[in-house]
Amino acid sequence: MLISQAVSRRELQTRSLTADLVVVGGGLAGACGAIAAARAGVKVVLIQDRPVLGGNASSEVRLWVLGATSHMGNNNRWAREGGVIDELLTENLYRNPEGNSLIFDTVLLEKCTLEPNLTLLLNTSVFEATKSGADTIASVRAWCSQNSVMYDVSAPLFCDASGDGVLGFLAGAAFRMGAESAEEFGEGFAPDDAYGELLGHSMYFYTKDVGRPVAFVPPSYALDDITKIPRYRSFNTKEHGCQLWWIEYGGRLDTVHETEAIKWELWKVIYGVWNHIKNSGEFPEAETLTLEWVGQVPGKRESRRFEGSHMITQRDLIEQRHFEDTVSFGGWAIDLHPADGVFSEKPGCTQWHSKGVYGIPYRCMVSQNVSNLFLAGRIISATHVAFGSTRVMGTCAHGAQAVGEAAALCLEDRCLPREVVQPQRMARLHRRLARTGQFMPGITVDDPEDLAANAQVSASSVLTLERLPAGNDAESLDVARGMLLPLTAGPVPMLRFALQVNRPTKLIAELWGSLKPGNFTPDEPLGRCVIALDPADTTETTASGLGYQWVEVPFDAVVARNRYVLASLQANDDVSVLTSDIRLTGVLSVMHKANAAVSKGGAEQTPPEYIGVERFPFWLPQRRPGGKNLALRISPGLQGFAANQVTTGPDRPVDAAHAWVAAIQDAEPWLELTWDAPQTISRVMVSLDPDFDHPMESALMGHPERVVPFCIRRARLLDDAGRTLAELTDNHQGRWVVGFAKAVTTRSLRLICERPSADVPAAVFRVRCFTD
Repeated sequence: MLISQAVSRRELQTRSLTADLVVVGGGLAGACGAIAAARAGVKVVLIQDRPVLGGNASSEVRLWVLGATSHMGNNNRWAREGGVIDELLTENLYRNPEGNSLIFDTVLLEKCTLEPNLTLLLNTSVFEATKSGADTIASVRAWCSQNSVMYDVSAPLFCDASGDGVLGFLAGAAFRMGAESAEEFGEGFAPDDAYGELLGHSMYFYTKDVGRPVAFVPPSYALDDITKIPRYRSFNTKEHGCQLWWIEYGGRLDTVHETEAIKWELWKVIYGVWNHIKNSGEFPEAETLTLEWVGQVPGKRESRRFEGSHMITQRDLIEQRHFEDTVSFGGWAIDLHPADGVFSEKPGCTQWHSKGVYGIPYRCMVSQNVSNLFLAGRIISATHVAFGSTRVMGTCAHGAQAVGEAAALCLEDRCLPREVVQPQRMARLHRRLARTGQFMPGITVDDPEDLAANAQVSASSVLTLERLPAGNDAESLDVARGMLLPLTAGPVPMLRFALQVNRPTKLIAELWGSLKPGNFTPDEPLGRCVIALDPADTTETTASGLGYQWVEVPFDAVVARNRYVLASLQANDDVSVLTSDIRLTGVLSVMHKANAAVSKGGAEQTPPEYIGVERFPFWLPQRRPGGKNLALRISPGLQGFAANQVTTGPDRPVDAAHAWVAAIQDAEPWLELTWDAPQTISRVMVSLDPDFDHPMESALMGHPERVVPFCIRRARLLDDAGRTLAELTDNHQGRWVVGFAKAVTTRSLRLICERPSADVPAAVFRVRCFTD
């Protein structure tokens, strides 16, 4: 029994911690940055003021994670973020294809707690920063409401990933709040006063059908007049959760200090909306529905943005400007919302896309005036307009991984964060990031420590893409459809499509490329032909009885460099195109259509001329189980899947497939690296195909599979004597990292794979080997 005598006052228990890096904020950015740093050998303390990790992606808010893929609603192909965030989303897909945010909580918590270099403090709020000099943070003080402990945490490096920038604010870092004028950075999309300067907060609710009538008595604070919401007729019984992202408020208020007031207003709206649905009589189908969950904390969009060595702008995004210090990328639309949110007469958002992904420079992630402070997440150095794109969680997490690796480099070199931009250090940072699966557009990474770069590569087979055989399904050409194909420099091969023709007609076929290497927006015409079709020419029949004909599409064109092209068939209601059951790494079918979730203007982006955004068409893939490739014959066959690609290039399709793909019929393919002399190897990194085109939304949206169809499930790694060095079983991740307890000396490494399925050949993006 504890007995304490009365005293005049007491002090809270205080615990002092020291680390190499303190990360404040455990949203996706903070979590991914902390994991990346810990894996790089950095001692990290991650301080999170909530009981779970993930921020807006957690079960407290329940927003899906998205980034450059933009719901597959733009032209950014194979654009899901790599590295730690890819690992998290792929793991969540495997464990949680239904999109339960509670399960995603466990994935994030597990990944952090498994890192021995990472100390996690939950329910702990930073409220004070001490400095050892005018521009240097020495420590932070934080308070845990659950154990009544005060923490003093000191470190040479700090990262603010708190969303509102609490550490940067306390440390005196320069910041902005509100929108810049159009003139300051030449941003035509900068909003006027009527639209407002800040994006608001959102809260969501979930419903459940209990199978019997349920009454609802609204609380007294519920909104009593639903017509105050101009879009109230949009509410229905089928949409809930973050499908109702436009239940937003607070853009006219101080989105830091008035968050509690904003929360109450959002609660009023939610309970008023539910009262309308349950008791207005307009929704009889709601009789058996009940509220299952309502958010307790709002999901924040915008507050402070801190000033770094570079401030990324609208023009940087739209023009896809090159930066030598690019360390991550974005690709979500520039997505601004009216400040009045749910009460605005304006559309809930205005979204304008760039033609491809854009690079984000490291200088946006370093405080301008606090020397040992990194910036991560939505507070990085960006204008209000550019922030409309950089703010989304996939992009935030990807950038934070670069911060984690940069922190390790700073500790090794005993340098400040701003000094990492020195060219040799930046090259080392690029190498570190590339090894972890981070894609950096426009950056060519030379890694002299990678032993694989000097190996000769051979394989059991290599795909020559000569045919995608017709299956039993056909797609109407009610919209234009096409195939993204990786061509090597030279004449465009003859293409033949399998078509059903209902009556004599003429079909237009077009060949397009992208003016900017690495883009997939068709803005460079390469060829066009008009083909006369007649149903009388039908000569083939599928097993299901579909009659069709193989039709030549002769594009008389030459491509001067390795690149992707779009071979398209224009809309024609008299024609259908057969599909194939074969799916391939680096080959994708697309169609000319809109995704209403991220494009309000239809299948073509048509911005006003004065806002500085480009006009272009959208060519989008379908989600599986749809999205089959079009049946195709190619002569001569495509050669862009060679084995030697595994030692060069990025770990994803960009201007080429950048992958070794085995022949479709090869059931146990192998890939072998051979050196002229024995090599001592302690680590092998193998990049597989986790389908970077799939957004893998973490919440609400269900997915048709737990493992993407391109992923190699089983593999073995052998030395030159045929001994098994490592074995991969029941895999669902896109990276296989093998660390040997004792370094292996061998003249060769052979990777023996099991193809994913009879309809999907094995594919490997990259193999890297290191001595330490």
